[in-house]
Amino acid sequence: MSVPPRERPASGADLRRWRQHLADERAEAAVYRDLAARRGGEEREILLALAEAEDRHAAHWEALLGEDVGRPRRVDLRTRVLAFLARHFGSVFVLALVQRAEARSPYETDADATAAMAADERIHGEVVRGLATRGRNRLSGTFRAAVFGANDGLVSNLSLVLGISASGVSNRTVLLTGVAGLLAGALSMGAGEFVSVRSQRELLEASTPDPQARRAVPHLDVDANELTLVYRARGMSEADAAAHAAEVLREHRLAAPAAGDAGEDAGNPGGNSGGDARGDVGGDVDAHEAVGTGLGAAASSFCFFASGALVPVLPHLLGLRGTSALVSAVVLVGLSLLATGAVVGLLSGGPPLRRGLRQLAIGYAAAAVTYGLGLLFGTSTA
Repeated sequence: MSVPPRERPASGADLRRWRQHLADERAEAAVYRDLAARRGGEEREILLALAEAEDRHAAHWEALLGEDVGRPRRVDLRTRVLAFLARHFGSVFVLALVQRAEARSPYETDADATAAMAADERIHGEVVRGLATRGRNRLSGTFRAAVFGANDGLVSNLSLVLGISASGVSNRTVLLTGVAGLLAGALSMGAGEFVSVRSQRELLEASTPDPQARRAVPHLDVDANELTLVYRARGMSEADAAAHAAEVLREHRLAAPAAGDAGEDAGNPGGNSGGDARGDVGGDVDAHEAVGTGLGAAASSFCFFASGALVPVLPHLLGLRGTSALVSAVVLVGLSLLATGAVVGLLSGGPPLRRGLRQLAIGYAAAAVTYGLGLLFGTSTA
């Protein structure tokens, strides 16, 4: 990589900055290689290519430093955390963090970095975004039910426990109410998630092209060509549908002698390996993967709602009473809301702290409303 000419000698601050860039690039290359070691196929190749790009950037700073490379500098805390997670986990959470790291590259404002390096970093962010999206899609069904089930359990049962406590009832009543809310909410969430996911899968099944329709393609009347109607029904214009249908029939005629059974093994009649619903007579059910299974989502939602709803009840189960139980419940739920919000932020590529604080504010606001209602309609019983 060429080194841009400098108009003035390098200062001590320049050397320190270059050494830091060098250390960061080396560390980021190592993160990509650690992630690649836990993957295979195309994802592994992409990650190794990103590591090679970071090596090129490191070579740029090495060339600028020349004999002033000095001792290796310590990388920042963020990169050290990424390296640890990549070595030990290699999950979609690490890719989401790397995506954010690439988006914060300083090269666009660094006069000693080339325009190509700044462009590389921006494109790296999009590459990592694509890899992280694959992982998010694999997690989106059951994981969505798990995260939001836990969050719902935390907020709803904290609100219930605070509202009942504020009314002045006994600790036993608060405990029974909290346990009842836990069971009722978890059962409701599990049943609702099962129905939701099953309904979504049934809608997908009804909308997915029938794979058996491929068998009929070789026997269609070439002059009438009913296949045109299929593509028009899927959104193509009349001209495009006619042209595409003619191409499909031509491919089937060419493939039939080699395939032996044109109805079974003529490949993709739409000529679209991506499985576009508009371009293929039959279709795949890969979209179901992002939805998850009904039982899996229901069980996940039940368990995580119950685990979240248990947190506000824990102080009462441990024997705390009155204000100490309420304060403990509020603190425990607050920490849990911060954690779930941070997890959602990591998966979505957003700032974890901001997402955590947003979850915290929403949860506390809901609890404050019910606590106020409990005070308003409270009883005098102890």
